[in-house]
Amino acid sequence: MFIKSRILLVSAVALLALSACSSNDAVPAAGTAKNTVAATVNGATISESMVDMMLKQRSDLGREASAEARKSFIERLAMQLLITQEAVRNGLDKKPEVIDRIELGRQSVLVDAFVQDYYKNNPVTDDMLKAEYEKMKGQESGTEYKARHILVETEAEAKEIIAKLNKNANAFEALAKEKSKDTGSKVKGGELGWFDPRGMVPEFAAAVVKLAKGKFTEEPVKTQFGYHVILLEDTRPKSAPPLDEIKDQLAQHLKEQNLRAFLEAMKAKAKIELVQSGAPAAPAQEAKPAEPAKN
Repeated sequence: MFIKSRILLVSAVALLALSACSSNDAVPAAGTAKNTVAATVNGATISESMVDMMLKQRSDLGREASAEARKSFIERLAMQLLITQEAVRNGLDKKPEVIDRIELGRQSVLVDAFVQDYYKNNPVTDDMLKAEYEKMKGQESGTEYKARHILVETEAEAKEIIAKLNKNANAFEALAKEKSKDTGSKVKGGELGWFDPRGMVPEFAAAVVKLAKGKFTEEPVKTQFGYHVILLEDTRPKSAPPLDEIKDQLAQHLKEQNLRAFLEAMKAKAKIELVQSGAPAAPAQEAKPAEPAKN
């Protein structure tokens, strides 16, 4: 409850890409590629490749669709295309709000295609992985602590608990279950498990690192959450897990980190002007192509 929230790396894909399309709301255009035709609707074709693409986006990704399921899905796509044709006949594609939604969908697809193309052409190398792992190992150095705590509302309550512990130090777990307002650790006798003090609020961390093993705080520790009585059970050197165990996660982290850096560099070179609400937009200028990423 009182542990700081870690700042997680947000995927660049999540930042930029609206869902490219889904099996429920995507509107397929008439197939123009030279491949097998799955169906036609008033002369417009739905290609097999389009069907394959849409099937891959279903929730049962990875499971090959049966012939019956595929036929059912083609029928749904055909009905979707039929409705699309009727919408165009009714002039709905000319409505400003529809035009905007179509353009947003187009941009979303292109963003997704760009991200996948970037990943393909800028793979994470073994040297990059090793360098990042060494960097991570340096950040993971230090000491981990195993502790328990009792969290109460007032300083007087905390001092009363300390007085009881001075008479019977073995009563810590029972007092935590009875008195602590930290519902997460209370049922475990105040146990917090192993943690890096850098992930704790400063006052709590400072108190923990000063304690000797088996000792509890002789004065209440005040934080934004209340007053703590802390018992230090053990310490151990902190070390990074083996590279093989985290290789996939580290590779994904690097992919997103590299993409983010490329996008930030691209943004820095672009001319982006935020127009105030109600003010006329400046004429669009032709964008300069982004320079290729350098590994």
